[in-house]
This record gives sequence, C-alpha cells and structure tokens, in this order.
Amino acid sequence: MTPNMQTDVAGDGTRDEALAQRELKRQWRKTAIARRKRTNPEERLEAGRKLAEQARQANLIHSFTTVAAFASMGSEMSMTPMLQTLFDSNCRILVPRLGKGTDIGWSELDSIHDLHDQTNSDGSINTHRPQEPSNSACGPEALKDAGLIIVPAFAVDHEGFRLGRGGGWYDRALEYRAIGARVVAVCWPWEPTDEPVPHEAHDIPVNGVLTPNGFTEVRQ
Repeated sequence: MTPNMQTDVAGDGTRDEALAQRELKRQWRKTAIARRKRTNPEERLEAGRKLAEQARQANLIHSFTTVAAFASMGSEMSMTPMLQTLFDSNCRILVPRLGKGTDIGWSELDSIHDLHDQTNSDGSINTHRPQEPSNSACGPEALKDAGLIIVPAFAVDHEGFRLGRGGGWYDRALEYRAIGARVVAVCWPWEPTDEPVPHEAHDIPVNGVLTPNGFTEVRQ
C-alpha cells in the first residue's frame, strides 16, 4: 500500500467515525427531546427555581462579575430564575446573539424584560430560536470577559462532554473563553450520564454540571 493510499484509508476511517458519532448524537438528542416534552411549563419553571438555588449554594455566582448565560426555549427548564438571580447579585450578563445561526455574537442583557421572541419572515414566532435582546450585538471576543459560562445540554458525561442542540454554536463560541473561565452545563436531573456522550474532535468539555438537584464538578 502506498503512503497516499494509507492516508486515504485513514481519512475515510476518520470520516466514517465522525459520521457515526453524528448519527449517535442525533439519536441521543431525539430521545432526550422526547423525554423533556413530557414535562409541563409549571415543572420547567419550578426546575428553574431550584436550578438558581443550587447555583447559589454551590457558590457559582459571584457579585460584580460577568456571566455568559442563555435564554431557555422549548422544553428546557426555565432560565428566568437564574437570570434574575444573576441580576440580584449585580452580575453583568451576556446572552447569545445567534445571527444567521453560525455567527457568534453576544449582547449584554440589562433586564429580563429585554428578551424578545424571534420571528420568521412571515411574522410568526420562531420556536427554534431563543429570545434575544434588541440592543446591539458584540463580537465573539466578548466572551473573554466572562468568568462563568452557562451552557445548555441534553446530556453530560464524566469527562465533561456535552450533547448540545446540534449546531456547534457553543463549541465555536467557547474557543474565545478566557483562561480559567468555568464552563457549566445545565440539564435536567436525569441527563448526566455514566455512558460516554458521543463527541467529535471539535467538541469542548465543560467543567461542571448543574441540575435542579445540585452541582457536580467534572473529572478532566
């Protein structure tokens, strides 16, 4: 076998593995969404309240710091209590500005009431996009100001690999994080897993997992 042929075989193997991991992610995501849809709005709000309380107890929130968080959507637990807790602690809050979906951007959130639904071209609410503020967006480098970065997850394993929404937005965004910043994944209590989460080379592990039942540091 010539060197070029060896490279081609290795390349094919790498591509096949990446495709297999993406298919596993798709299956895991489908199962997770189906389970989450069995929750109701009241349960999501109560879970959000407990989540904020666990963040306080775990000493994740420090006054007068910058925190990158997110606005919940769909069957995610409500992030409103967490955002309000950050405001009450005098934190500066950054939330994602998705732009075209691949663009990385952040905006400073001044109030819970500044979050607005995103609309489709026909004026209907886009249920596949989180709420965003209407102020100007900052570039991806704004994340360097954040000491705590809170990200959504469908699953997290013991190595810190998380299953996200599928667009790779956070993995690209986290490339801009500051050295020493803590990245914490938020998920429902049944979603941290002993089984390795399917992942690819570009996936960035988190430092901890926060659920309504508590906070766990991740072994890395």
